[in-house]
Amino acid sequence: MSKYKILLSGKNNTIIDDFFNQISDDFCLATTSIRYDDMIHHLEFFKPDIFVYCLNGENRDDLSRVMEHKRRLTREDVITIIIGSQEDCDNFHKVAIYMADMTLVKPISAVKIKEKIIEFMEKVEAEREEQRLLQEKLAKIKEQQERKHVLIIDDDPIMLKLIKEHLHDQYDVATAISGKIAHKFLETKKTNLILLDYEMPVENGPEVMKKIREKKELADIPIIFLTGITEREKINQALALKPQGYLLKPIDKEKLLGTIEKFI
Repeated sequence: MSKYKILLSGKNNTIIDDFFNQISDDFCLATTSIRYDDMIHHLEFFKPDIFVYCLNGENRDDLSRVMEHKRRLTREDVITIIIGSQEDCDNFHKVAIYMADMTLVKPISAVKIKEKIIEFMEKVEAEREEQRLLQEKLAKIKEQQERKHVLIIDDDPIMLKLIKEHLHDQYDVATAISGKIAHKFLETKKTNLILLDYEMPVENGPEVMKKIREKKELADIPIIFLTGITEREKINQALALKPQGYLLKPIDKEKLLGTIEKFI
């Protein structure tokens, strides 16, 4: 287990000395005054896991200065612990409301302080890990919900594989090697965009597109033709069918991604 870094402050030098003399082997220690600039300097460069304030009759002004650091400590996930008499701890809580994550009341030995801090930090770390895993899970769910789906229809297996490799990092991708398979897919599943080979045997691209457009629930799906045709007349014939666009083979990855982004 790595040592926790503890930044010590406060007027109780006896407790601070106990940390250095009795439990310094268990923690990485540094001290700071309660002056704002001094504490900010130590927070920036020491980067503690824990801030321990050792109380010894501090007045309201002293505690108010400590309170000035509450936001910074919270933002940087620094755990705040106070140690002092019952009276000093009660006074701290009255002024620095909700600042202390943990309170240790004297009399308490240095060994007990060590045990309490380690036990508390293990609990904190477990909670942070649980929260991290939850955030990862939620982010994954959100990503899955936001990822768009692309259906590629092409009779060339090599072309299907190539385009799928171009898209899989950003989109969920399904492939169909014929219009018949594509129609079957669309009976039960949804897609956000279709990449459609213009020239295919049995049922070519225009015929597949016509059948898709005839179904009301599919009519609004953007369709982009994939074609190796370069003759202007045939390109115009493809455009006359009013697809959302067309891409010439061989497919350029960046142009493919840019075209898809326009429509989904």
